[in-house]
Formats: sequence, structure tokens, C-alpha cells
Amino acid sequence: MTSTSTRRQLRRKESKQDRASERTILSVNDRRDPRVRTVILILNVVVIAGLLISAAGPLLWLLKSAISTSQDILAAPLQWWPSGVQWHNLADAWIRVEISRYLGNTVLVAAGSWFFGILVATTGGYALAILRPRYGPIISAAVLATLFIPAVISLVPLYLTILDLPVLGVNLLNTFWAVWLPSAANAFNVLLAQRFFTSLPRELFEAARIDGAGHLRVFVAIVLPLSKPILGVLSLLTVITAWKDFLWPLLALPDPTKQPLSVALPRLQETAETSLMMAGMFISVIVPVGLFLVFQKQFLRGAGQAGALKG
Repeated sequence: MTSTSTRRQLRRKESKQDRASERTILSVNDRRDPRVRTVILILNVVVIAGLLISAAGPLLWLLKSAISTSQDILAAPLQWWPSGVQWHNLADAWIRVEISRYLGNTVLVAAGSWFFGILVATTGGYALAILRPRYGPIISAAVLATLFIPAVISLVPLYLTILDLPVLGVNLLNTFWAVWLPSAANAFNVLLAQRFFTSLPRELFEAARIDGAGHLRVFVAIVLPLSKPILGVLSLLTVITAWKDFLWPLLALPDPTKQPLSVALPRLQETAETSLMMAGMFISVIVPVGLFLVFQKQFLRGAGQAGALKG
């Protein structure tokens, strides 16, 4: 009797799978046709090749331009090094165009934005998802409402705020604090962390509280170790946003010696050679690409959370 019922369940499962596959454009019988499979294979190769060209093509062209002469870039942009490979462009851009200084400023801006952004996102998400205060839904609604406000509208009040910080009365203009603190108040990151923390099993928190653990210990010893996927996503999003931001660092850091690469490169374009500019742009791009390669596992694992929230 047991084997008979098991066979019936397997047949039902197979029939359901067949019916599900029949709902696609191509049925199971169509996929068994060698000609159809050949066409599908060709389409897959074409699509993958197109994605590779569109994704890696600009980066490869930037690398090619970074080690070419200015004349080759302007006269023959699609030819492979007519005058030879100019590896010294990278060193010249690092020293002569002072890419090293602006890259250091960019690293400081990104590191501070990452630290304060992760701090605000995780603590805010923990308070709304785990602690659940009575006024939590009101705060969540208020945070969500800020996502519908265009960022351009908040530029003027934000600029006036850093000129005269409330309560403290401090002028943060031309300091990295003027970039770090506003970037930390990211509503999307807070809601993303809140959504992830809500999916964690509450039995762990209840058991920890029974053992006498406080809110801080629960946050440090339980929540953060279980949140590595979402922390990788938040880290990547925060660093990339700070790395490529242009308008706000331009307003908050008018001193050229403190500006990041995103602000300095357009200004240097007026005086620097084209080849050195391309080399500087390549140096500025390679760091975010490397960060994605390092955090790609965490990013892809937690990207579903971001997509669900955005949707």
C-alpha cells in the first residue's frame, strides 16, 4: 500500500511539472526537436554575448584609452594602440594630475558614509523590526514617505543645515562631516534592513531575553551575525553611492584639496591631457568594480530583499 501511494504521488508530481512546463511558449515536445534546441542555443549565445559587450565593453574601452596617447584616443578611438601601449599614463595620472590625493579623499568620503550609513540603517531597522515600539508604524510610514521626495528639493534646506548645525551651532561646510552625516540618513537602507530583520526568527530573540540578554547584546551577538547578506548589500550600495556622488560633495566641499574624484575629474578636464584623464577615470572606476567582485556573493544573496522592497 505504501509503495502504491508513493508511486501515485510521484506521478501526480510529474504531471503537475509537465502541465507547468506546457504553459511556456515552447512545450516539452518542441524542446525535444533538435532544430528548436539549436535555435535556443544560438539565441542564448547571442543574448549572453550582447550582455557581455554592453557590460564589459565600456570598461575595456576605458582601459584601452587609459594606456593610449591623446592623439590615438581622438583620431582613432576604435583602433588598438597605433602608437603602442602607454603604461606610464597610469603613473603620470597618479602623480602629475594628483589622482592619489583625490582618490584618498574619495576613500575617506566612502568610508565615513559607509560607517554612519550602516550604523543608522542597522540600528533603525533593529528598532522598527525587533523592538517594535508603539509609534513604530508611524515612524516607518514617515521614513517611507521621504522616498517620494525628490532629492533636489532637499538640497537648499540641507545646505542651510550644515552651515549652522541645529543645537550645536557648528558650521560643517568644507568638512567631511558635511558629506558623511547627510548620506547616513538613507531611508531606503533603513527600510531594507527593517525588512530583513523582520524575516529573522523571533524565537532566537525570545530565548536570548529569557537568558538575560539586553537589547544591545541581542543586536551585536545575534542580529548582526545573521545579517551578513544584507550587510553586504547595504555596504555595496552605500559605498557605490558615495563614490559616484557629484552634486552634494561639490556644494559641501568647495575646497579643491578636499574634493573626491567625482568632483575633481570634471574640473581637471580643462587642463589635463586626454590620455591622463582617461587613466584617472580608469583608476576611479576599478575600485567600485573590485568591491562588487568582493561582495558579489552577499549582494546577489540579498538582492532579492532589495527588489522586493523596491517593487
